Amino acid sequence: MPTVFVHGHPETAAVWDPLLAELERIAPARPGPICLSPPGFGAPVPRGFGAAVGDYRDWLIGELERFTEPVDLVGHDWGGAHTLNAVMARPDLVRSWVSDVIGLFDPDYVWHEFAQRQQKPESAVPDPAIPFGADLAARVSKLVGLGMSEPVARRVAEGQDEAMGRAAHALYRSAAQPVMAELGRNLERAAQRPGLALLATEDRMVGTLAQRCRAAQRAGARTVTLDGLGHWWMTQDPGRGARVLTEFWHAPDRPRAR
Repeated sequence: MPTVFVHGHPETAAVWDPLLAELERIAPARPGPICLSPPGFGAPVPRGFGAAVGDYRDWLIGELERFTEPVDLVGHDWGGAHTLNAVMARPDLVRSWVSDVIGLFDPDYVWHEFAQRQQKPESAVPDPAIPFGADLAARVSKLVGLGMSEPVARRVAEGQDEAMGRAAHALYRSAAQPVMAELGRNLERAAQRPGLALLATEDRMVGTLAQRCRAAQRAGARTVTLDGLGHWWMTQDPGRGARVLTEFWHAPDRPRAR
């Protein structure tokens, strides 16, 4: 069964490296994982690509259609939003799904400060709070300050460029509320496939615990709390993340909540 990982902003697929190493260690018999990089986030931006929420949903659906069988899909940050949007539209393409940002689809979700600055009508360029210039050390320092482990931050920073900033700017602007709330009206469609909502307790960007749990219930997903971990849980404690995912994949249809 193919396992597919999709990352978000301001990342490249390198953000998964520690987790994938742990998965290989504890489940060596499982087929090798496949990392899909959204356009602009470690992959070229095709000519005419709009970089809006719907564009990324359609991109991911197109990638999943290339597989000969349904996949186990794992999404983080914006990749977690793309995952849910794709599953709501085409549940037949997955065997199971995992997302750590399900709270974004709750009707009461309020975007974090960084997103809100990008979504202001007068915002014409990417927010400088995330540096995409030539200073690699500054980019690494910013990622570490936000909670990413230093070795991974260095690998991710090497793939950051101005195209990523432009893609993120367009993506955030396309998702200003009530866009996410309206997309969340279809959350029940995600229940057609077994789902897992990861709840990192120190992640302050993806909604309150109540919002995340409410959205997970509507999507028919079980929940696992990653106590003490933040937005980049997969770099902070990859062993715990690998165990949670492996347990879910071994019996995705078995109801469980934590």
